[in-house]
Amino acid sequence: MDRRWEAASGSGLAVSVLLRPGAVPAARWPWLPLLTGVAVQAALRAVTGVEARLKWPNDVLVGEKKVAGILLERVDGLAGPAAVVGIGVNVSMTAEQLPVPHATSLLLEDAIELDPERVLVGLLLHLGEAYATWRDAAGDPQPWLRHAYTDACSSIGIRVRAELPGGGEVTGQATGIDELGRLVVASADGRMVVGAGEVVHLRTGS
Repeated sequence: MDRRWEAASGSGLAVSVLLRPGAVPAARWPWLPLLTGVAVQAALRAVTGVEARLKWPNDVLVGEKKVAGILLERVDGLAGPAAVVGIGVNVSMTAEQLPVPHATSLLLEDAIELDPERVLVGLLLHLGEAYATWRDAAGDPQPWLRHAYTDACSSIGIRVRAELPGGGEVTGQATGIDELGRLVVASADGRMVVGAGEVVHLRTGS
């Protein structure tokens, strides 16, 4: 989306992980970003003590401020299809260093651990365990992943506005996640499912 993110040296953690879920049907690959979000949220809680939550599909928030982001890209090569999972965590950035007002860092949230290497180890352990469980189940999100994501996601149960790729938007109450990991929204036009887009949390009456 032609967005830039700049951070002072040593103030954040940026890592890419290569996954090869070859036995998982392509229709279930959209669960990978959600799975990664669950793993990052759990790791931050366990390692740093920060009570993070998820905004659909995979933004990691403290309150309404973003502390970590996730981006996945499918790549095809001689060894078959793979997924590159990119994870960025704001670790020790100060308020003055954050380039946007709706962001935060582990430092600003009084984390008990600010060593990037220890945060990284926690992230990889949680991601590895969640990924192995999902892969061994051939990508089936039932029952553990769907439940874990629903429990971790602050978007569910509130009014949201989903700004869709290519224009258009859907506004209503987010009621859950369907079998493909899409956000289910009860709008004035009925039940809608959102597979991609920017979600904005709305106050009651917005």
